[in-house]
Amino acid sequence: MGKELAKQKEIKILGIETSCDETSVALLTVRNGNISKHNQILSNKTKSVVRRAQLDPSSQFEVRLVKHYIATQIPIHARYGGVVPEVAARTHVAELVSLLDKTLSLSSSHVVRPNRPTSKVDFDAIAVTQGPGLATALRVGIEAGKVLAWSLDKPLIAVNHLEGHLASAWLEPANRKNWEFPILFLLVSGGHTELVLMTDFGKYKILSRTRDDAAGEAFDKTAKMLGLEYPGGPKLSKLAEEGNPTAYDLPRPMIHDASLDFSFSGLKTAVRVLLQERFMIKDKGLKIKPTQLNDLCASIQAAIVEVLVAKTVKAALQSKPKAFAVVGGVSANKMLQVELKSALRKKCPEIKFLKPAKGLHTDNGAMIAAAGLWNIIANKKLPKWEKVDAKPELDL
Repeated sequence: MGKELAKQKEIKILGIETSCDETSVALLTVRNGNISKHNQILSNKTKSVVRRAQLDPSSQFEVRLVKHYIATQIPIHARYGGVVPEVAARTHVAELVSLLDKTLSLSSSHVVRPNRPTSKVDFDAIAVTQGPGLATALRVGIEAGKVLAWSLDKPLIAVNHLEGHLASAWLEPANRKNWEFPILFLLVSGGHTELVLMTDFGKYKILSRTRDDAAGEAFDKTAKMLGLEYPGGPKLSKLAEEGNPTAYDLPRPMIHDASLDFSFSGLKTAVRVLLQERFMIKDKGLKIKPTQLNDLCASIQAAIVEVLVAKTVKAALQSKPKAFAVVGGVSANKMLQVELKSALRKKCPEIKFLKPAKGLHTDNGAMIAAAGLWNIIANKKLPKWEKVDAKPELDL
């Protein structure tokens, strides 16, 4: 089925994302006559000396995000101070039905069983997040995808959520014009911090990852220590804009370590000790003035960003990519974007800096649909829909 899709000049993919606390559905249309040709050339060993960039048809793709809806659960989980898996899963059920109806007008469509006459369905394949993520949340999207695959006789593409984040950068039109392999990615989110080298569609090398907490987790948990409401990371970054990043001397864990790995648990501990020693008043809790809070936020952000930038530059010097992109929820951080761009221009001016995809930093259906297309370009064998199940610990 994947090979048949690759022969089409236009492919319409329905993307479904329910890995954590965002329900999202997207309909992506991609026009390109070179997908099948691209696969054929890559499989020809006599052409192996030709550079991948010359074979890559990315700049010729015509991509249109026809529909895209995201329903966030932040107000629900804010009451608990974090994501509650079972609450997330139950909320996904109602939200997903609503978003699928808005995307496909299911309430007015005539859905029948396979091999029977039916009205035209406006998509060719379904891409759904298989993992990583919360098991119960993932299964909501997967089961919905299976129902659609069965009832409409459409192929189901099981997508890696991390690959989806990488694909979010590809959805930016300006980036597709500069899409040249190998590409170095800094993937930073609440659950993941890793450096990934992409050598072709569907081919990745993990250069490093965090040994404990992710960067987004460090933002959120230190924000919680400061008394900021969930999700605290974006609020911490906002307050940091008014603060002094050198006000408090915080550690930069593993910044001088020979490896490219990350670690942020020590930073969290340092923040906790600092608060206890300087701002904790017996029987009254934390007492922090607004200016002190801004300075604390700025100092925490500076420590996290400095480590991310240093490791990225080191990875770029070692792997020598043609381009670089930062993706994931933390990629929306303005200071991180500015510092990465500045450092790479200074140390690796030959590397093209790909723009962070505006509005697609956090989990969304558009990136899942795009990653579904990458599976087709990579000529991956699509599984039978009956055999697709959640893989909470899935890796690239």
